[in-house]
Amino acid sequence: MEKKVTVEELLEKAKKPAQEAMKLHPFYKGKVQVMAKCAIRSYDDFGIWYTPGVAEPCKDIAKNPEKVFEHTNKGNFVAVISDGTRVLGLGDIGPLAGLPVMEGKALLFKYLGGVDAFPVMIDTKDPDEFIQAVKWVAPTFGGINLEDIASPKCFYILDRLRKELDIPVWHDDQQGTAAITLAGIINGLKIVGKKLNEVLFSIIGTGAANICLIRTLIKAGVPPKNIIAVDSKGILHPNREDIEELKEKNPYKYEIAMTTNGEGREGGIPEAIKGTDVCIAASKPGPGTIKKEWVAEMNDDAIMFAEANPIPEIWPWEAKEAGVRIFGTGRSDFPNQVNNSLGFPGIFRGTLDVRAKTITDEMHIAAAYAIAEVAEKKGLREDYIVPTMDDWEVFPHEATAVAMKAIEQGVARRKLSRQEIYEMALETIKNAREATQALMKAGYIKTP
Repeated sequence: MEKKVTVEELLEKAKKPAQEAMKLHPFYKGKVQVMAKCAIRSYDDFGIWYTPGVAEPCKDIAKNPEKVFEHTNKGNFVAVISDGTRVLGLGDIGPLAGLPVMEGKALLFKYLGGVDAFPVMIDTKDPDEFIQAVKWVAPTFGGINLEDIASPKCFYILDRLRKELDIPVWHDDQQGTAAITLAGIINGLKIVGKKLNEVLFSIIGTGAANICLIRTLIKAGVPPKNIIAVDSKGILHPNREDIEELKEKNPYKYEIAMTTNGEGREGGIPEAIKGTDVCIAASKPGPGTIKKEWVAEMNDDAIMFAEANPIPEIWPWEAKEAGVRIFGTGRSDFPNQVNNSLGFPGIFRGTLDVRAKTITDEMHIAAAYAIAEVAEKKGLREDYIVPTMDDWEVFPHEATAVAMKAIEQGVARRKLSRQEIYEMALETIKNAREATQALMKAGYIKTP
């Protein structure tokens, strides 16, 4: 007979990653490092890789800048850039305190996507200074991953950099979270037998993640009138007292207020959730941000993702007791981790492999459907609606979908076949994983 897990045991399990993190971060003193990529047969090789030999590729690039992709690793370099103003659920903790997160992101980029990513912390809160700093370092990189930047300036920064740089600029808290959330929604709706363009959504929190999610849902076929969004002051609607202030200070929220909420609902979280089929929360960490009795008012066969970190807005067992059928969080220690780690490594892999100039909304929607397909092929269950990070085949699969969409939309510098893209991504990702395992086996990465 299966042993019943108590709430106390679940709470202890939820605390364990944080406890282990405080032991292992000092043990390793960081999570990424720089290692040689080329062969060093003897000291004579330094004359090839550095002076005097290196002058020849330099002159070649000066004559034809596109040759930089042939002579250097630019095409696989990604900068993970943040100002530390919106780190996880911790808020504005600054660039130093945000560095462990960006190092972790770089680790996931490499192990899951074969991407050489570097944490770059920018010590300014001024968005224009931040933009200039990114533009100054951009020549080194094949892509820019913006991370943990406060809303609404994150939208301004992303929009400007996408226009002003000729490499893909991506804000993972926006597009990355939207991609994996859409994948979970697609498969959750398959299980409960509902259609994307017919269900009613409640969106709790209108920061970077959910504002982009709303845009993504609409592009994916959800009627705007079927979306009810809530910020810290309540449901967004055209008659709010602060609507003119929103128009001035946060035009992204203003647009949502003017175009969604077909029923004209007013109130707060409980009024928004009532009678909806899907609830996506990316707001204040819980528990208790969303109450069990509010969730009980959702429609039958409800789907809920509580994505706040480090603690979801409501515990999984509370949501299940309230009647939710499909529940996910952003945490790896609960079922159905709806986490952008399943998105950005594969999305960037495909983007870099075809040297795309940007990442369009259609590219991250293609990634969402690819993620959903991998889970569906393995067999959907109420506790398995998206792949886990152990299902590593998801990354070359979505890389291929993203790259093909980039070629279709005319934003790729390279036009390769589907098979070429898949094999390239598979080899790159496999090599990154096996190299890490080899270093561990040889003792160069010590086991704690």
